[in-house]
Amino acid sequence: MDATIKKLPIRPHVEIGPGPNIVRPSREEAEEAVRTLIAYAGDDPAREGLRETPKRVVSAYDEFFAGYQECPLDVLSRTFDEVAGYDDIVMLRDIELHSHCEHHMIPFVGKAHVAYFPTDRVVGISKLARVVDVYANSGDHDGADRRDHRQGT
Repeated sequence: MDATIKKLPIRPHVEIGPGPNIVRPSREEAEEAVRTLIAYAGDDPAREGLRETPKRVVSAYDEFFAGYQECPLDVLSRTFDEVAGYDDIVMLRDIELHSHCEHHMIPFVGKAHVAYFPTDRVVGISKLARVVDVYANSGDHDGADRRDHRQGT
């Protein structure tokens, strides 16, 4: 079974990508925002134990929200054309996920289950887990918001 890259058909009215154009602050601005939050909490951001915290927090956010830089359709574009014998549902259960609530920016963990009926192509099981990871690393958007601009996944 040879893997091929195939662009999935996109409905013309569906916007694909990271969504609306967001002006992303610079790393320095993000670090300054962390210093402001430390001071708001009642501590001194210049204190020895906190001096490097803004850099660490911004680096952690880069990792936590890396999914904003990825498109799930790109992840799913590597498929296999040999579907002989696939006449039933393909399912991957208990995919561990780590994400953040968009309302409070606090982390949560959970499990996802993904299933589909293959037609003329099959997506590798690892890609299903990867798509869950892309969504999880984009924060929790209560579903509907994400489907508006990443429909088709």
